[in-house]
Amino acid sequence: MGIFSSIKDAIFGKKANAQEAPAATLGQDSQSAAVDTVDVAASLDAMAGADGLNWRTSVVDLMKLIGVDPSYANRKELAEELGREGYSGSAEDNIWLHKQTMQELARNGGKVPAEFLD
Repeated sequence: MGIFSSIKDAIFGKKANAQEAPAATLGQDSQSAAVDTVDVAASLDAMAGADGLNWRTSVVDLMKLIGVDPSYANRKELAEELGREGYSGSAEDNIWLHKQTMQELARNGGKVPAEFLD
């Protein structure tokens, strides 16, 4: 399991695993088999310690909040998963990484505030 999968599972909870079977297998149409959208900001705000971390702009604080080791090695691995080679850990890289993580959460069924997607 990759770093992004760990992040997604921590935020989405059991809903991340709810897409196990395709609709045809269940004998249902795709609308009734659809997974509910997860409100990413609300989910993160509800976690213990959210009020003491700047998860809205810091990828390090985001990872700390959800219990994923925010080490350079893990951030580099996450950056590579999200398509960035040559991650250096600079402020610019970390801003990019936070934005890309939020965009990927949105692509995977998360409701992410527009301010995180610009």
